Amino acid sequence: MSVKPRKRRQWPLLAGACILAAGVVIFIGDSPFGTLTSSKKEVPDIVVATPVPTPTPRVALEFRMLDLDRGWVKYADGMAHTSDGGAHWQEVTSTEALPTDGGTATNGLEAITKLLSLESGTGSTAAGASGASVASGAAATTSSGSPSVDIVTLNGTMFDVKQSQFVTPKIGWALLPSTTNSKSPLVLTVDGGQSWIDGMTEDAKAIIQGVKAHLTQLQAESLLYKDEAGAKAVLGASWKLIPDQASPGDIVLVRHKEPGSIAWQGKTYTLQPYEAGYFTYLPIPMSVKAGTYPIGDQTLTIKAKKFETQYLKVTEQMESMKQDTARINADQKKIDLARSKSEPSFLFSGPFVKPVEGILTTPYGYTRYVNGKYDSAHMALDLAAKEGTPIKATNDGVVALAELLYLTGNSIYIDHGMGLFSQYAHLSELRVKPGDRVKQGDIIGLVGTTGFSTGPHLHFTFWAHNIQANPDLFFNTTPFQWVK
Repeated sequence: MSVKPRKRRQWPLLAGACILAAGVVIFIGDSPFGTLTSSKKEVPDIVVATPVPTPTPRVALEFRMLDLDRGWVKYADGMAHTSDGGAHWQEVTSTEALPTDGGTATNGLEAITKLLSLESGTGSTAAGASGASVASGAAATTSSGSPSVDIVTLNGTMFDVKQSQFVTPKIGWALLPSTTNSKSPLVLTVDGGQSWIDGMTEDAKAIIQGVKAHLTQLQAESLLYKDEAGAKAVLGASWKLIPDQASPGDIVLVRHKEPGSIAWQGKTYTLQPYEAGYFTYLPIPMSVKAGTYPIGDQTLTIKAKKFETQYLKVTEQMESMKQDTARINADQKKIDLARSKSEPSFLFSGPFVKPVEGILTTPYGYTRYVNGKYDSAHMALDLAAKEGTPIKATNDGVVALAELLYLTGNSIYIDHGMGLFSQYAHLSELRVKPGDRVKQGDIIGLVGTTGFSTGPHLHFTFWAHNIQANPDLFFNTTPFQWVK
């Protein structure tokens, strides 16, 4: 009997059993082929959020700015300090020393107060004082002269002020009652309390930097004057004539707080910036009549002055030298060109010195007759000395001309800035060249008798904007010290 048909009937049953077993294995996730996806969904763990405690606001007790950069804030639980006007703050460690007042340093409160008082022309400006005022809104002025506020508006919201301090009339800081009122420990104003800033902005930083630069200029300029009274008289005035009285042949230094120009005797003189002011020399020609003249909001008084007369006798050959107008005019063009360019700054800081210790043979301003005929007004000093005597630069400057000229012989012109030149003539030897920078007392040449000269001497004078100025005004002093 054959069994093949029976086996064919068993194969479907066997296959079905296998499929059933596989399904069971898959369902229970116990497959021999590895872990398969279970039909049972995993339930994620439940995370419970822990509330973050709100930090307790720090209690600020007081603050102090030591200048326009440095300051500190004292809290109940510590201190913080700044070195950039409040843009950034750092905690003070227990071993770290607090910054101290700069005192008389340029950027210290004491120095700032002094400089501001000089500029205002008052006895005192109480920069750095702290407190609260009785007025609200913009800064008011306390009895000490210091601005102060009791309310500030920040981002449209008004806040009471716990403490305020102004370092200048425009720049100040304020401490609000709570540290939650602002992001920065202090709020800042750079417009006298009209508006307030939480921290620091680029515009505010630029304003503070400008004020610092101005204070540095005030400090440098104040040292140019003879004393504090002289500095206050000049820095505290809108216009200042130094001096306010002069005579023909003299020179006046003019200072103004703003740029501008002065019309004087048919010419216009531009005020040049220097340190904290704007300056120009005002030469007083011999033709100016005695009287009073308005300059800005000041009055210049010109007093009459009588000059002596001098009579010289020279050889016919020397007298004929002045007839060669072609050579004289050619030299004058060189001189005019050299004196046409002057550095727009005062090149000196110390006093002017006499270039040679010689015998004064012709004072400044003498009316000179040569061989009985009127020649000119002698707008220089003639100092007789042995030939070869060293000649010193009267002050710091730049050599504008050093050349052999027809009438004045070996000649030197030194630019001292702002249109002021010193002239040295009849030298036997030149020891400088154009472009050389010289210091007060440097040897620039030797006494001689070249050109139109009757003997060894130095012809010396000053020129201000191409007009002669009396050298006697300069010796052992500077124009800044002519304040009376």
